[in-house]
Amino acid sequence: MDFIKSVTPPTPLPPRAYFFIFSSADILIHRIDTNIAVPCMENKAVPLGLKDLCFFGTHRDIPCYCGKIDPEKIPPAHEFVKLRSLYTRVEEIFWFMAGYARQIHDWNINFKFCGRCGTQTSRKENEFARVCPSCDLHHYPRISPAIITAIVKGNQILLARGVNFPNKKMFSVLAGFVEPGETLEECLRREIFEEVGIQVKNITYFKSQSWPFPDSLMIGFTAQYDSGQISMDTSEILDADWFDADHLPMIPDKQALAGELIDWFVRSQKSNPY
Repeated sequence: MDFIKSVTPPTPLPPRAYFFIFSSADILIHRIDTNIAVPCMENKAVPLGLKDLCFFGTHRDIPCYCGKIDPEKIPPAHEFVKLRSLYTRVEEIFWFMAGYARQIHDWNINFKFCGRCGTQTSRKENEFARVCPSCDLHHYPRISPAIITAIVKGNQILLARGVNFPNKKMFSVLAGFVEPGETLEECLRREIFEEVGIQVKNITYFKSQSWPFPDSLMIGFTAQYDSGQISMDTSEILDADWFDADHLPMIPDKQALAGELIDWFVRSQKSNPY
């Protein structure tokens, strides 16, 4: 395998390493003309302003670290870009590694202090866990499960524009976070009814996707319309409507599970139209 997850850095430490450096939703890249890459630097670069470094694995035996940097110490030919912008611009394995690094980085900096008693935590040597020396509470990387669903009614799919979408012109399938005590199916029915006021049936698992923005695990489903009229929760939905495969609005591309679900709908209509 090209990338191997690990908690313990190799010994002896190779002379170079990959550094996945973050600032909020941005990642530091090395730009050469129109090409971009995750910085691969000599390990002596560590004192040059890199902070909160955390080893998380190796790529072809080269160590990989996540962390952050003082803005005034960004090296020449390096800059911050949106993490999502790496898709298709770097090798697929680096897109995956960047998402994984983002989640490990968030855990490493967000759980420096115990949420129960406020004591400073310390890293465990054999797993990604920060442990409180006072009350022994273990803090692991956060994973937030969320359902995402393609709802089909005859030859149409339900798409909506969310209040928090970065691009307000984009429509997508509906999604929502799982609440305590819910099954995935219960979450799906609740979210769909709360957001657009309809009932669904024939819920079928599609696939899942890690989505590190910042820590989601998207669980994809397809479902069929059962009853009800669209009635939007305007605190979350700007617009919602039914669309056929030949007249879709702006939609996500297939890097996202939302785009894959919509593509599934389009292909299903062409192969088995109603």
